[in-house]
Amino acid sequence: MPAVEESQILKYLSKYKYVGATKKDVVDVVTSYRSLTYDLQRFVFNDGSSKELFTIQGTIPVVYKNNTYYIPICIWLMDTHPQNAPMCFVKPTPTMQIKVSMYVDHNGKVYLPYLHDWQPNSSDLLSLIQVMIVTFGEHPPVYSKPKEQIAAPYPTNSYMPQPGGPGGSNSFLPYPTAGGAGGGNFPPYPTGFNFEPYPPTPAGPAGGSGYPPYMNFPQPTAGGYPPAAGYNPSNPSSTGTITEEHIKASLISAVEDKLRRRIQEKVNQYHAEIETLNRTKQELVEGSSKIDAIISRLEREQVDLQKNISVLKDKEQELEKSLETLESAEAINPDEAVTTTAPLYRQLLNAYADEAATEDAIYYLGEGLRGGVIDLETFLKHVRQLSRKQFILRATMQKCRQKAGLAG
Repeated sequence: MPAVEESQILKYLSKYKYVGATKKDVVDVVTSYRSLTYDLQRFVFNDGSSKELFTIQGTIPVVYKNNTYYIPICIWLMDTHPQNAPMCFVKPTPTMQIKVSMYVDHNGKVYLPYLHDWQPNSSDLLSLIQVMIVTFGEHPPVYSKPKEQIAAPYPTNSYMPQPGGPGGSNSFLPYPTAGGAGGGNFPPYPTGFNFEPYPPTPAGPAGGSGYPPYMNFPQPTAGGYPPAAGYNPSNPSSTGTITEEHIKASLISAVEDKLRRRIQEKVNQYHAEIETLNRTKQELVEGSSKIDAIISRLEREQVDLQKNISVLKDKEQELEKSLETLESAEAINPDEAVTTTAPLYRQLLNAYADEAATEDAIYYLGEGLRGGVIDLETFLKHVRQLSRKQFILRATMQKCRQKAGLAG
């Protein structure tokens, strides 16, 4: 992610308590789902109070009956995230209608077991979105409005932002219609008979957390609840009497639906947890590979270092032997330190040394004259003698070089 976006996210999260953890959650979601954007907006609670909260909104891909639909959602992060679960809403466009179910209420608020069992140390936004995708694939939260209802005004809520401007619906595929096998219209209970409806299921251990009971809303299946055995409203020969067989079959169907929903919730939750564990495993495998590479490099460097240490020890022993030899050897005469291979080369060497000494003598005579140590007459006398000698030495060196076949 570019540094500009990260700085913008940090700016929006400046008032949050756990900035680091919240930023990581947001970056993971925005990086994985490019259709989601972030912003800082004012959220109005049911008691009338409001607060600036970080929001993630956009669309998520949901596969329903082998077709991919893009469901618009909005996720509000509390300022204590991830200690408290976020608030999730479905944001239908003007061409959509909210489909009330046990997962979405009439205001578009999303209820999921993953939110209900939110764990600060293990739950994250990426897994939440994956659970929403799986759950909405089984139970679509919206469906297409009939054409004559599209122009109807959108109901406003004090806590849910309104959908985008005109043309916003062009970015979505058509949604399942209210009728048909999709179960958009819930079949009504039979009327005209004196029997009690199914009792509501009591809330769980965390019933006070705001998670709705499972039986508060009628749950449609692919074709609604199947009619009880022996009861067919379209059959003219039906007597319209509810027997014990009908009640027993209805109860069995209701229990099966409830168990199926509970199992599906657990499957979705475990699937999200497995995805998180797989990502963690991948990160650990990559980290292990990096550590192995570092260890191999250190081992190679250690071998090279041992070789260099051995070479240095050998050189140190050679130097010690050379020092012992020099200390035990006799003094060397400086005149005999440099020898030549032939008399001609010796004559050339001596002429060169005398010429260099003569050059130095002329230099220091000039320094003595400049300093007033000698007078001009003495300076000229010695310079004439030294110059004559220098000329002869240079001529001798020239002859020697020619005889020796040296260049110049």
